Amino acid sequence: LNRLKNPKSSVNIGLIGKYVELQDAYKSILESFIHAGVANECKVNIIPINSTELNQKSVNEKLGYLDGILVAPGFGDRGIEGKISACKFSRENKMPFLGICLGMQCAAIEFARNVIDLKGAHSTEMNTKTQHPVIDLMEEQKKTSLLGGTMRLGSYDCKIKKNSLLHKVYGEQNIKERHRHRYEFNNSYLDAFEKNGLIASGTNTKTGLVEAIELGDHPWFIGVQYHPEYKSTVKLPHPLFVEMVAASISYRTNQQEEIISATLKNS
Repeated sequence: LNRLKNPKSSVNIGLIGKYVELQDAYKSILESFIHAGVANECKVNIIPINSTELNQKSVNEKLGYLDGILVAPGFGDRGIEGKISACKFSRENKMPFLGICLGMQCAAIEFARNVIDLKGAHSTEMNTKTQHPVIDLMEEQKKTSLLGGTMRLGSYDCKIKKNSLLHKVYGEQNIKERHRHRYEFNNSYLDAFEKNGLIASGTNTKTGLVEAIELGDHPWFIGVQYHPEYKSTVKLPHPLFVEMVAASISYRTNQQEEIISATLKNS
């Protein structure tokens, strides 16, 4: 309670989603940031940003003052290009980034389009005719006509790549995380991704499905297919949120030092 009421620092983290006007749409994520803020003795100011209003022209104005970005989960194509723009901004500006479920998928799509140069790369959820379905249904899902409970639901094992950023975050290699989704990273493109610097740092132990991705040349850029917010508690804040807040504090401190240095240089 003392840490909650008397934080030593503060950060601004943008929550990018299309349901930001709905009070409880991202409730678990908001609570997870409170837990992580307490762990870091930091006040986390969540800035809700509607992804439907975000594009390449507005991205600098809307995201430039932030200390970190979380691209939220969701379904459907509304606001998807805004989420992709946020992923690109974070990647290019070395701003701490966490993508959850669809947020991870958007990061993969952005990387495929702008780094690997796979023009029109997309998810078949949004574009069934895309030439580069970097996000796609599993084969067994393609045979499913009934939706709802046929999604990948519940807790699944994940093997973390040793010495990855994700490994540093968790401090272990074998974890279990909860899922709620239907579309997956398309492993047909995995070699191309890893050759260009985006690695699969977490995989399902039984199926080989990609559960987490990260950028090797970025201070803190992680996307996860699962939902870490479902497991965060007051006593046990989820390490992904804790370490993202810590990275955002470092980013803010570095930005402030750069401003001070530039001011002194010009005075």
